[in-house]
Amino acid sequence: MTTSSGAVARSRPRHRTWQRLVGGAGFALGLPVVLLLVWGIWASFAVSPFFPSPLVIGDAFVSTWVGPSFLQDVLPSLARLAVGAALSILLGVVLGTVIGLVRWLGDLLEPLLEFLRAIPPPVLIPIVAVLLGPTDAMKITVIVAGSLWPVLLNTIDGVRATDAVMTETARSFSLTRTERLRYLVLPAASPRIMTGVRQALSIALILMVISEMFFSSSGLGYRIVYFQRNYLIDQMWGGIVLLGLIGVLLAVVFSLVERRVLRWYHGTKEVARA
Repeated sequence: MTTSSGAVARSRPRHRTWQRLVGGAGFALGLPVVLLLVWGIWASFAVSPFFPSPLVIGDAFVSTWVGPSFLQDVLPSLARLAVGAALSILLGVVLGTVIGLVRWLGDLLEPLLEFLRAIPPPVLIPIVAVLLGPTDAMKITVIVAGSLWPVLLNTIDGVRATDAVMTETARSFSLTRTERLRYLVLPAASPRIMTGVRQALSIALILMVISEMFFSSSGLGYRIVYFQRNYLIDQMWGGIVLLGLIGVLLAVVFSLVERRVLRWYHGTKEVARA
């Protein structure tokens, strides 16, 4: 009797977990499905060459992007996005940590950082194109120029917000600077760093498209503009859908990484709520 009741008790958390997963998937997919149905019904009555039905867009999506175009346009764009985002995160964390730790350096660079942050990255494309030419380096530079700032500024704020009592405690235990940086400063700043990374990924995706619209002969941005200029509306919408799917994929990957990196942080919040 005890064994059966214990098995039932163990099965309840699993059942609740599956209920949460199914319920979350239903909420996540329910609204897009409803919107697609409404769009399809509306497109069948109000025929417009600029707003084709979801079925037409789906057919154009498969015929356009499933094949050679995936290798010629999608993969190079994803490679530029990955390199640009990785450089932005690396430079933002390293520079932000240094500026956050050295107070006088932060005060000295603050006006310059505010000035550079206010410059829209797309306006730098002609200048960067003249300096680097119409190359992948130009596109990656544009991505880094825009997506660096959320990581940099959030890292500076996170490092400066490190608890003073914990810092003095680490010094009293004679921890070296490297140990304090590794075990205290970076973990304490990691929630804000991850917030900056989330924003940087969205900006990097936007700048990837914009950088490929100029001085380019391949990539998602170039191909979408090509379709638009040649009135290939179905294919243009297919490219927009592909960009949306890439954005969703980035969000899912980031959520998985964030849960792993900030597992201690979310655990602390759950204990505080309890």
